[in-house]
Formats: sequence, C-alpha cells, structure tokens
Amino acid sequence: MITSKIQALIEKEIEAIRNIPIDGVIEKAIDLIHQQVHEKNGKVVVSGMGKAGQIGINIATTLSSTGTPAIFLHPSEAQHGDLGMVQKDDVLILISNSGKTREIIELEYLVKNLYPGIKIIGLTGHPDGNLAQFSDVVLLTGNPKEICPLGLTPTTSTTVMTVVGDVLVTQLMERIGFSKEEYAKRHHSGYLGDKARKK
Repeated sequence: MITSKIQALIEKEIEAIRNIPIDGVIEKAIDLIHQQVHEKNGKVVVSGMGKAGQIGINIATTLSSTGTPAIFLHPSEAQHGDLGMVQKDDVLILISNSGKTREIIELEYLVKNLYPGIKIIGLTGHPDGNLAQFSDVVLLTGNPKEICPLGLTPTTSTTVMTVVGDVLVTQLMERIGFSKEEYAKRHHSGYLGDKARKK
C-alpha cells in the first residue's frame, strides 16, 4: 500500500517535469544571460522568497561554479541596502510560482528605479501573474499541481523550477565552452575537485 502510494507521488513529479513547456523561450533566456554576463561583463542576480528563494540559491551557486558569475539577492534584504549588489549590466532571474509574491514585485520596482533598463527573466508557474507581465523573458514551469496533500506546500513546483535551472546551467556551459579544466579551477576541494583534476 505505502509503496504504491510513494510510486504514485514520484510519477506525478515525473509527469510535471515532462510537462515543462519546451517552447523556445529558454533559448531566449540563455541568449540574454550570455549577452549581459559574457559580453557585457555583468552578472546574474537571482532572487526568490521562501522555497523559491532556496531554489534560487541553488541556481545562482551552480551558475557561478560553471563559469557564469551569479549571486543570490534576498528580496527583503534588498530593501535594506543589499540592492547595492545590483549593477546596470546585470540580468535578474526572479522566481515566484504564483508570479504575485509581494517582495518580488517590490524588488522589480526598486531595481527599475535604480537601473530602468535592466533585463529581467521571470521563472513562474502563472503566465497571468505580475512577474510574467514585467519580465523580458518568461520561463514557465507548466504550473503543476503540488503533491502536498493540502495542495499548498511547494513540492512539485520547486521540482520543476530546479529542472528549468539545471537546463539553463547546462546549456550555458555548452554555449561558453566551459571545460573540465575551468571547472577544476572553481572546485579546489572535495570529491568534485579531485574528480575534475583527474586526466
């Protein structure tokens, strides 16, 4: 009984991944990041609140370790001085499943007040949310139903966000020709560092 229940939950997560829209938009996001970071020497600034923010931290650190400089900016801390991390040639990746997260909406206003022309990539489940409306590129997750029994806890939604982030990272690595040698320079210690340095 419990085994079949667990299998059913896993299948729902797999189905959500399969339903991530493959509509050519992710290529636009890759082009925009490449332009701002690798041509104009900006960086990626990732932001999200709550569980979306935790996914954002993972995306930012993984981008940084694979040749695309990125930081995570907490949307609340941005209102208390951390907005100073943002520079005019940066590109923002703002994450909100609903597309209506207050702190993310406010962050867009504050950043545009600082740099009106800054580019924004939105990662969201809702094409009709505020985030989708003000983003230059909108990455949609397919808005899967959460496997949480209450239908509330971010579960499936964070899975698809993670997958979209992984696709962005790996495609950027290919775009910039990121090598094993360059990876090793950024991973001095640990198992991955040792593995990267082996011939």
